[in-house]
Amino acid sequence: MYPTILLCIYGFFSYMRPSEPFLTPYLTGPIHNLTLEEVTNSVFPVWTYSYLVILFPVFVLTDYVRYKPVIILQGLSYVISWILLLFARGVPAMQGLEFTYGMVTATEVAYFAYIYSVVDTEHYQKVTSYCRSITLVGFTVASVLGQLLVSLAGLSYFYLNVISLVSVAIGFVTTFLLPMPKKSMFFHKKIIESSGVSSEQPNVTGNNAEVPSTELETEASKENSSPNFCKVLWLLCKDLKECYSSMQLLYWSLWWALATAGYNQVVNYVQVLWEHVEPAQNSTIYNGGVEAISTFLGALSSFSVGYVKVNWELTGELALAIFSAVNAGSIFLMDYSYNIWLCYVGYLIFKSSYMLLITIATFVIAINLSMERYALIFGMNTFVALALQTLMTVIVVDNRGLALDIITQVITTFYIVTD
Repeated sequence: MYPTILLCIYGFFSYMRPSEPFLTPYLTGPIHNLTLEEVTNSVFPVWTYSYLVILFPVFVLTDYVRYKPVIILQGLSYVISWILLLFARGVPAMQGLEFTYGMVTATEVAYFAYIYSVVDTEHYQKVTSYCRSITLVGFTVASVLGQLLVSLAGLSYFYLNVISLVSVAIGFVTTFLLPMPKKSMFFHKKIIESSGVSSEQPNVTGNNAEVPSTELETEASKENSSPNFCKVLWLLCKDLKECYSSMQLLYWSLWWALATAGYNQVVNYVQVLWEHVEPAQNSTIYNGGVEAISTFLGALSSFSVGYVKVNWELTGELALAIFSAVNAGSIFLMDYSYNIWLCYVGYLIFKSSYMLLITIATFVIAINLSMERYALIFGMNTFVALALQTLMTVIVVDNRGLALDIITQVITTFYIVTD
């Protein structure tokens, strides 16, 4: 319970950022005074590039250093990001902010992998639901709080970011209290030898591990003999080849990567689209309320998947086709509507549909995978999604590419989601 509670506290406060739905209005407002083109074409693309570059080294490093140091690094990156957002000025400074935030998202793998190294196997499902739910609760509370403070109290975006800084700082302090895991998925597995037979134990100190003291001594003596770095990488590549040899897994993983790339692109630039349709200086905006409702609908649709008695391996492709078309239609609605409320409705449909589909895809992919391969496959799928998003960003968003306007960018995403 102790590490689970601490991790949930960290998850809540690190996601409790009421300023996030108002990032674009804050950057284009009087404090930073950036243009919408600078934000779109020069600042936001840096996050995609840094996320891609940092993801693979962090994925390997996370397991090697046993999670906790990487979670501390994530908490520190949160604090640095909001300090820069509050006190730094200019395009280069905001590019530095986006690089630091890329570190935040790349190190997120440690948050969800840490708990599996400190609890017994029979608790995996519960602690996973706790950790994922608390992040959704934190984000929803933050969005509602931000909207109420902006609409009713007239609080400036600057002070919303002050609240966010305090929240992530509390989360950062919590990371130091987390216990250091004694094992990890790849580099620090504990092998117990009994009667000449080797067997892997999820956690030898857990309640269900009945290991004689002589075996524990044998294990302790072997703890420093973990597989070397090159051997682990070779085993990871071998596992990837075996997993992707299944055509069904390959098809679902490809859809997962394409959908995630399109989703990240929409979420990353949707505030720019809203600002284009209805500038924040001209009227009251409701970005926080929309984010809160969309997160709630997404969580509800994801939760409902567990209670629908359907063989997703047989009917999942039909569901993908139907809801992918719905997603594409919602993007089309957002892009060609000059009414902010229709844009909001399109976003609600898009996000909730994506959450439903990604839950189905995740379930179908993970159902026959071990925990080690689960982390490996979704790490690789995320890397492919980021590579696709990076390619799209370089071509259509970045100043060194075509630097297209926001309407054309969203249409590009429309074609990716449709495919």
